[in-house]
Parts: sequence; C-alpha cells; structure tokens
Amino acid sequence: MRIIFMGTPDFSVGTLEALVEAGHEVCLVVTQPDKPKGRGKEMQYTPVKEAALKHGIEVYQPRRIREAECVEKLRQYNADIMVVIAFGQIIPKEILEMVPYGCVNVHASLLPKYRGAAPIQWSIIDGEAVTGVTTMQMDEGLDTGDMLLKTEVPITAEETGESLHDKLAKAGAALCVETLAKLQEGSIVPEKQGESPTAYAKMLDKKLGNIDWTKSAVEIERLVRGLNSWPSAYTYWNKKVVKIWKASVTDENSNEQAGTVVKVEKDGFYVQTGNGLLKVLELQIPGKKRMDAGAFLRGYTIEPGEVFHQE
Repeated sequence: MRIIFMGTPDFSVGTLEALVEAGHEVCLVVTQPDKPKGRGKEMQYTPVKEAALKHGIEVYQPRRIREAECVEKLRQYNADIMVVIAFGQIIPKEILEMVPYGCVNVHASLLPKYRGAAPIQWSIIDGEAVTGVTTMQMDEGLDTGDMLLKTEVPITAEETGESLHDKLAKAGAALCVETLAKLQEGSIVPEKQGESPTAYAKMLDKKLGNIDWTKSAVEIERLVRGLNSWPSAYTYWNKKVVKIWKASVTDENSNEQAGTVVKVEKDGFYVQTGNGLLKVLELQIPGKKRMDAGAFLRGYTIEPGEVFHQE
C-alpha cells in the first residue's frame, strides 16, 4: 500500500520500520517540528524523522497539520492509507477522509480502556494485569474510532513504564502490518467502541510523581514502576528530592505515621505508608546517579524515625 505515516517519538519508530520491511511504499513521513535540546539548544530531530531519513523517505514537519496548505500538501501524494501513531496533533476531518482506506491509528491499550495520551503508564499505576494494542479507524473523537484488531500483552509484577513501552511498541508494529494486510483482503469487520471503563489516560507531568505516603504501599509501588523512567516517583528527605526507582511491598505495619522510616537493612529501608511498609530498593539524590539502596546506605545514614514527605 502507498502510505503516509504520521508519528513522532520512539514508540512510533518500530511501526514505521515494520511497514517498510513489509514492502509497503511509505511515500511521506509527517512528524512534529524539530526542537532545541540540551545546554547548547541544538535542534534535535524527532526519532521518527531520524528513521525516515535513514530509509530515504521524505519528511514533512508542519506546526499545525490542520492548516489548509498542509491539507493540500498531503492530498498531492495520492496515498491509499494514513497510519498514525503518537503523532502529537489532532487530525482534522478533511485529512481523516482524504484517502481510500482512511487513517488507521495504533493505540497502546485495549480500547475502549485507557483512551488518552499516557495509556502505558496508567495501566501499571492502576494495577492492570493485562494491556495491549488496538488498531483503530480514526474519527474526529479522541481515541473513539471503530476498532480493527487487538493484541494482548501481560503486565508482569516487575513491569515498568519503560519496559512496557518497549513491549507494546513491538506488538503495535506487528499488529499494524497485520491490520493493513487484512484491510486489503477485506477481512476486517470494524467494531464500535462502547463507553470506556477507565478514566481518561491523561498526560503525565512531574507533579504526579510526588509520593503521597498516606496511600497504600501497593499503590505507591505501582506508581514507582509506572513512572519509571519518566517522570519518576519522588519524595523529600533532609531538604533533598529523592527519586525512588524500585521498591517492594510488605504486609507489615507499624504505629508510625505515614512516611516514617521504621527499619533499615543492608539492602534497603522500610517506610510506613497508609497501609503496609514500602521497602526502598533503588533511589537517586540530586547530583548522583541511580543506585541500589545498599550502596546509598554505605554513603548516607538513614535512621528509623526519619520522615519522608511531600513538597
């Protein structure tokens, strides 16, 4: 098929690569504008742009895809289908209806669950046992179009936002190739979405990681995993921001207030939560790299009775 591909971050790259490898003709890649990054503020290509240039594919980077000149430019390519995955802009109706097969989106959840910008992380934070990827025929709503195909991916007890991102990116790439093949065959029967049983998977921000120690150890441990590697779960200790990268849950409780260190061992320390103790196993303080709690305790002293708190 002749494809216009729209995507921006790392999550989109595997799908672009899979479409090229499957023999499709990607005639244009549309991605977000380059942004300055780092101390030198050098302009940095999006991951999708880098992948497109590697394959010699033309790249288009409109600031607003809905502007008339952008719409007309896309029309010139006479594509069969558009594939959209984490592009980062709302696609207008004129583009959605421009090509014979419409716009197919690859979404990182089992729709109608977790519509929105951050389905990967919220599925972990909410304690889901299974998630997956859905291909969808896009409409004007936010992740509300007819479902085409789905594939499930289990969420393990050790799953982090980063590890699940990589699994779903790989699953999404394979599912997209399968979806296009079946659309050409005419063997897909689109399925309407019902009401979503989950809250909208709102975009992540740094404040989300500010640990509320009155929540249960189970909830906090899921937050730690879901926000690993960005934006990270964190707390305050001795006027320092402490990022917590790995933790485990125990059913024990103490009489201490939530946020209090109740026990210190060689490989970690235990903090009282609203229900249960959270054992901190990996952390980071400003100016230092991530380290396991054992290494941290060899350089810093944390005593029972000390308190971690929100800002």
